[in-house]
Amino acid sequence: MQTDVRFPAGNTTLPATLTVPDGDGPFPALVMIYEAFGMTAEMKRVARDLADDGYATVIPDLFARGPVRPLCIANVMRTVLTGRGQALDDLEAARRWLAERPEVDADRIGTIGFCMGGSFALLLARTGLYKVSAPFYNTAVDLPRSCPVVASYGGRDLMTRGVPEKLEAQLDALGVPHDVKVYPDVGHSFYTVTPGLMGEIAKRSPIHGEYHEPSAEDAHRRIVTFFREHL
Repeated sequence: MQTDVRFPAGNTTLPATLTVPDGDGPFPALVMIYEAFGMTAEMKRVARDLADDGYATVIPDLFARGPVRPLCIANVMRTVLTGRGQALDDLEAARRWLAERPEVDADRIGTIGFCMGGSFALLLARTGLYKVSAPFYNTAVDLPRSCPVVASYGGRDLMTRGVPEKLEAQLDALGVPHDVKVYPDVGHSFYTVTPGLMGEIAKRSPIHGEYHEPSAEDAHRRIVTFFREHL
């Protein structure tokens, strides 16, 4: 079941999409951080796919804090670059709210994110509050510590050139279980469909952003296998 909800975040509430598997819980759960396009139908579709595999998911709408959306987006992007900011507080509020849900196993919460959200998934991986992190095509994040990580990248994505190798080296040094894979024939955003003009621009850009079904299906199998072991 997928519903629109609101959760308390500081002195306000923020919108989110909650997706819960059918059947009896409590279920392992994920805090999902969307890509730079925000709360799209594709992000909600990913959450439904994960629910089919038994994972409850909340997608907090980080871009909804405040009346001026472009300013909200800029502030969230700044947090990605600095590792500090309101967006991290809002994600922690979402995690606490999720953990209190009766259908969720509070001891089995992970995170998954795409592009911008992938970088957030790694920022959350180092907090000690998550069992597992699944970043997709993120930028580089320093990891002084980390939970287990399953990460996916496109070999034709110039934006993430060198990032998988750096991430794997950090996780090797930390002795953290991980599965880092580069799909050589695809670019950015291979896991989801980017419709319309933005999708056409992404295809022709240096990131070569385009959905690729075989790679997406393999990545889905990998993350579910990893979650079943570590979450």
